[in-house]
Amino acid sequence: MIASLRGRVVSSAAGVTVLDVGGVGYRLATTTTASRRAAAAGDGEVTLLTHMHVREDALQLFGFASDAERALFELLLGVSGVGPKAALAIVSGYEPDQIRRAVQSGDHALFTSINGIGRRTAERVVIDLKDKVGGLVLPAPGADGAPPAGDDHTAARTALVGLGMSVSEAEAALRPIDDALPVEERVRLALSGAVPAGAGG
Repeated sequence: MIASLRGRVVSSAAGVTVLDVGGVGYRLATTTTASRRAAAAGDGEVTLLTHMHVREDALQLFGFASDAERALFELLLGVSGVGPKAALAIVSGYEPDQIRRAVQSGDHALFTSINGIGRRTAERVVIDLKDKVGGLVLPAPGADGAPPAGDDHTAARTALVGLGMSVSEAEAALRPIDDALPVEERVRLALSGAVPAGAGG
């Protein structure tokens, strides 16, 4: 199996990167982060972690910017009904810590905000990965689907969505904001775009 590739960037468009490794061109389906890293290298060299997906009729290489991205991609491949295309879309849609948070809190909305991911697939991802993802352990949502008490991140995102943001825009706005702040302050900072120095999510 090919675990990583280091080579000169021949081309890098959204979702596809071609690396020249010792005169051999490798075409990789890449996450958003990996594509950005390759594009930033210009025609220089870049190292990407890889996963080789073997099917009866094809061999596909997938490229990642970090171990966390690749590990999540491989976990997603184990979910019933999730193929490599959907797994790549999920890993490309959000940062690994955001995906883990969504799984642990039963946050289907984050997954359905990704193009091509429906409610049924989102539910399967949450159910199948609940006991497999590490990191954050957050309370489950209430029976009515409302954010659980204490899940201030989801509450802040819900407030921003109610004010007109999409789920992905709200996630991006909240990402750099300190998780220790009250919900109202997070919403205010997200709307203003002003993040205090030293804040981190």
